[in-house]
This record gives sequence, C-alpha cells and structure tokens, in this order.
Amino acid sequence: MSFLIDLECGACGEHHAADELQNLCPACGKPLLARYDLTSAGQTLTKEALELREPTLWRYREVLPVREDDYIVSLGEGGTPLVHTDRLGETLGMDALYIKDESLNPTGSFKARGLCMAVSRAAELGATALAIPSAGNAAGAMAAYAAKAGLPAYVFMPRDTPAAFIIECYAHGAHVELIDGLITDCGQIVAERKDQEGWFDVSTLKEPYRIEGKKTMGYELAEQFGWELPDVIFYPAGGGTGLIGMWKAFAEMEELGWIGPKRPRMVAVQATGCQPIVRAYEQNWEDAPEWENAHTLASGLRVPRAVGDFLMLRAIRESDGCAIAVSDEEMIGGVREIGSTEGIFAAPEGGAVLAALKTMLNDGRVDRSEQVVLFNTGSGHKYVDNMSGLKVDDQT
Repeated sequence: MSFLIDLECGACGEHHAADELQNLCPACGKPLLARYDLTSAGQTLTKEALELREPTLWRYREVLPVREDDYIVSLGEGGTPLVHTDRLGETLGMDALYIKDESLNPTGSFKARGLCMAVSRAAELGATALAIPSAGNAAGAMAAYAAKAGLPAYVFMPRDTPAAFIIECYAHGAHVELIDGLITDCGQIVAERKDQEGWFDVSTLKEPYRIEGKKTMGYELAEQFGWELPDVIFYPAGGGTGLIGMWKAFAEMEELGWIGPKRPRMVAVQATGCQPIVRAYEQNWEDAPEWENAHTLASGLRVPRAVGDFLMLRAIRESDGCAIAVSDEEMIGGVREIGSTEGIFAAPEGGAVLAALKTMLNDGRVDRSEQVVLFNTGSGHKYVDNMSGLKVDDQT
C-alpha cells in the first residue's frame, strides 16, 4: 500500500491534497512534490522485505503514490542493470566506473519509469484523456502506458523529432500532432487546449508523479551498491526529473534509515547547443532562463526551459556537484566508445555523460579512484536518423 500524505510545493512550501488531479502549485505555479509517512512505510518497506519482491520499480510500493493495486499500469519497468564497465574503465584508468543502463526499460528508455507512475495515478484519480509535449522518449512511453490503461493519448512533438519516436506513438494508437518548433512550443499548445479538450497534462514536472517513478533510479542504485551511494553521478539533464527524483530518493532513504548522510556529487550534463542549466550554474542564478535557438541531435537534451530548473540547481549545489555542456560530436564519440567497449548501444544522451566524465577527469574535478555512475537514459536504436557520425568509414 502507499503511504502518500499530500503534495508540497517545491518552491513556496504550500501543501495540497494528493487525492485529486493536480498540475502545478495553485499558489505559485511551481512543481508539486509527493510526501509520505516514512515512519509507517518503514514498518513493511525494509531491506529484508525487498529481497523477496518483484524485480521492478513497484518493489518500493510504500513510497509510490498509487493507492490501489488495481490502478497500477505496468509493463515491467525498473530493475535495470548496473554495469561494471571493465573495458571502458580500463581505457580511462578507472576501476569503479559503472553504467546504469536505462535503455532496457519498456519503450527503451528511463521515461517508462515516470510515465508508468503518471498514467497509473491519473487513471486512479479519474483522468479520461492524457496529453504530453515531447521531443521523443516521453511521448512513446506515455502512449504505451495510456494504451495499456485504455486512455486516449494526445502527443505533440517537434516536426524534426526522429522518425522512430513518431512511429512508436502511432503504433500505440496515440493522436500525434507535429509542430514547427521546440518542445516548449508543444507545451504551450497543450497548456492552451487542455481544459477545452478535457486532457490531463502529464508534462515533465507539471504533474507530481512522473518524478516518483524516476526517483526509483536512486533507490535501485543504493540497493545495487549494497546501500552505499557512489561518489559521483553523471546524468543527462533536459527536464531533469530523474536528477531531482534521485535527490528526493536519497533524502527518503536516509529518513528510512537505509543510508547515511553521504551523497554523490550530482553532475548535470547538457548540450553546448542547449545549456540553460549550465549557464545558470556558472552564473550562480537560482533559475535558468530560456536558451535561445536551442539545437542538438540529442532530442532529450533539447529543452530550452525546464519547469524544475530551480530544483535541479538546488540538488547540484547541495551535492557540491556541477553542470557541464558537451558538443554533439563529443556525444557521438561517447556513443561509439561505450558501444565498442561494453556492447551497449547508448542514446546520444548516454554518450554525452561519458564525454563529460572525460573532460572532468582531465581537469581534475573527478579522480580516477572515485566510484562513478554514468546514466545511459535510452537506446541508440531510436536515434539512428540522427547519428550518421557512427558510420564505419568514419572510424579511426
């Protein structure tokens, strides 16, 4: 059962009811975060109990928001491998380098975690149709889980989104509209039409529960490392829900008594063609204004303005982490290097985190003796239209 209490605004701290459909905080328009009775949850959610539970994210049932099991919409998400990169680590002189490979989730990316939770909870609270703006993986995941739940799905995507993502949405029966613009333009259309059309908006951090699915990456990391967190986490940050979610998970686990106060340094990785969080971090700003003329082959990183910008920046600074940008060419190099050493066909976002690690090894911000986790957030198979730089005749 869920021990959900209510929703707390991440900015103004106002509390709101959890058992009705909610988007952003009615008081200030910022993201709402779920709160749990962790004392009660800890009575049944124990390390010992986890050993007997299913190897999906639903093993953390007590700290997830869906109250009734009948509303759980699942395709087997979570439980992704933590790969010790023997060969890649050797090339970098590192003995403790790992990849958390989220490409093995249903629908091929980490978005399955967040959308299974958002769709399940929306169905439980009476939503009759769902809408999402997306640059790729989130749309496919929402369409899949909406199909499983029997809910109509309305998807708005930039027209230049890689074809695999668009076809995936059609395959799941979604209503797809392609827009001349960026994900922010798609989000504006959803915001303008959702009330009239009767859609519930499941945009990144514009509802409270996608982050609850994403936070399970943090729970899994701790469990896979024997309840010791790594020294550094490299995470590709577009909307940043996963980074924010893991930071939330670490706090919950400490309150449950599972881990101590040690935290990883959180490194948010962006593209040089779209780096609002990097700029805000470097300028010591509290939020991240929109990045003009955003461009990158990594669709998941082409997010000019993130609703949860201040939450990302807060986690980065509280962890003594940083934000760093890499070029598209460096991403492609990272994809090739991960693939040729570890047999993982990473998304460009996965290549980006390797490129960022190499930069920070070279400038001394990461030591080769540290335990480091790179997040590959999706499968490269969906990006083949964008990654011509991987051709065999380009190799040296």
